[in-house]
Amino acid sequence: MIYKWSIRSHTDTDLQIASILASELKVNYVIGLLLVQRGITTLETARKFFKPSLRDLHDPLLLPDMHRAIKRLNKALGNKEKIMVYGDYDVDGTTAVSLVYKFLRPYSSSLDYYIPDRYDEGYGVSFKGIDYAEANGVTLIIALDCGIKAIDKVAYAREKGIDFIICDHHMPDDELPAAVAVLDAKRTDSEYPYEHLSGCGVGFKFMEAFARSNDIPFSSLENLLELTAVSIASDIVPITGENRILAYYGLQQLNSVPSLGMKGIINICGLSGKEITISDIVFKIGPRINASGRMMNGREAVDLLLAKDMKVAREKSENINQYNEERRELDKRITDEANAIINEIKNIEDQKGIIVYDPTWHKGVIGIVASRLTEKYYRPAVVLTKSSELITGSARSIVGFDIYKAIESCRDLLENFGGHTYAAGLSLREENLETFIRRFMQIADEEIKPEQMIPQIDIDAIIELKDVNARFMAELKTMSPFGPDNEKPVFCSRNVQDYGTSKCVGKDLEHLKLEIIDSKGGGPVHGIAFGMHQYSRYIKEMKPFDICYTIEENTFNGNTTIQLMVKDIRPLEE
Repeated sequence: MIYKWSIRSHTDTDLQIASILASELKVNYVIGLLLVQRGITTLETARKFFKPSLRDLHDPLLLPDMHRAIKRLNKALGNKEKIMVYGDYDVDGTTAVSLVYKFLRPYSSSLDYYIPDRYDEGYGVSFKGIDYAEANGVTLIIALDCGIKAIDKVAYAREKGIDFIICDHHMPDDELPAAVAVLDAKRTDSEYPYEHLSGCGVGFKFMEAFARSNDIPFSSLENLLELTAVSIASDIVPITGENRILAYYGLQQLNSVPSLGMKGIINICGLSGKEITISDIVFKIGPRINASGRMMNGREAVDLLLAKDMKVAREKSENINQYNEERRELDKRITDEANAIINEIKNIEDQKGIIVYDPTWHKGVIGIVASRLTEKYYRPAVVLTKSSELITGSARSIVGFDIYKAIESCRDLLENFGGHTYAAGLSLREENLETFIRRFMQIADEEIKPEQMIPQIDIDAIIELKDVNARFMAELKTMSPFGPDNEKPVFCSRNVQDYGTSKCVGKDLEHLKLEIIDSKGGGPVHGIAFGMHQYSRYIKEMKPFDICYTIEENTFNGNTTIQLMVKDIRPLEE
């Protein structure tokens, strides 16, 4: 794939501020530049960025309806009412349910939790879940990571004498459900200072407010931060502001005193004894928790996260690891089948969106398949399958195209939909499928410009290889945790060449293991370029090239070295 390289530009003022910050903080000038790029322009904000503090968390009472939520929860606990903690089946939902249930467990002997079945009930609050609550004498449901659009479900529950407290972070409609309280920082009437909390993060703020109302020390909440970190990383919300604080301390807990359930996952992922990062959650921990809801039922993930016994944690971890292996096989097969369908589409290069449908595809992996198609073809992709009587789908997007709004504009054709700017889900009746495809593709055709369909690599700074050293690596690490809106910095080095030891590696020799130097005496520096074997002959001929990369630590046999994770190579001949 050909990438467009976009090197960030800076004003003279930016450069001056970067120099001052670097001097005062005693760090490399490039670190100062990276801070300015993130809107950090004063010593005070820089110090708060490098040393997040739990004291800087926002007042949970600023969330709309929080007072009402606390009052209703306290009443339920005081009257020994049966409470059900209800959450979605993905990582954000299951961590949110685990967090609230774990914190309330010492204060209630009438507490239950419920995760809807992806296939039988679908996303969000279900009538079946409410019927279960009624049959078990539940009078209060705390809904997490879902419920913001459950107007009919909440009304149904009220008829049965069941109240709802909704803790959600998705975009609300103009009309809110008639719940006792709707906690969502994205409400139009919200004055909460930060709107990007995860669903689990909203649950944490609810428990923070509950603890304060009952004079429970904040320290009793700190063991829950590992769950907020996992939800923030897995739900791909911005790691800025309050999320940065929650993720920072959650990672500390994962790396020092993880719960038994998390320890089970860490062991099964092969992360024991290693420093766990946001990337480890995104690519290893999160997918395993998700696999429970994709392949079986998300309740088992909650069972694991709440485990009080190491034997149970080990058993549940092995189960979800097996589900993840099955998920990977299924995901590969369906991705191959989707690619085969796309290969049959005439003039696919002229289409600005991709929609593929097969009624036999497994509902649990179509979101992953949509992500893979978007990554491969760099177009918004919608992957559809049949579930019960409805067609259901997952959508993923590219930079600059709001797929949630595109789907929302087709709402008259849909039974249900929800999501974010770059990821959404939907369901519709089969008779509306052709109209939906036509309308969605028309929206994509009108809104997406040709240049948006060329993937872009944003480069933070041009540096020389001599800058890539242990001190610079240590300073970069202080900017973590990395994630959306605080991406791992991408660097470019010009006019580098092979040191004489670069070679192809991998089962099919598809990857490049590099050892490079530059014309100014920098290097040799090691790097790995996955899937870039096509450049090997050029590089082995000692011809110069430009390279863009992130800087990583690579630990092998107990030894840690610095390694470039190559994103693209550009031969100077081109």
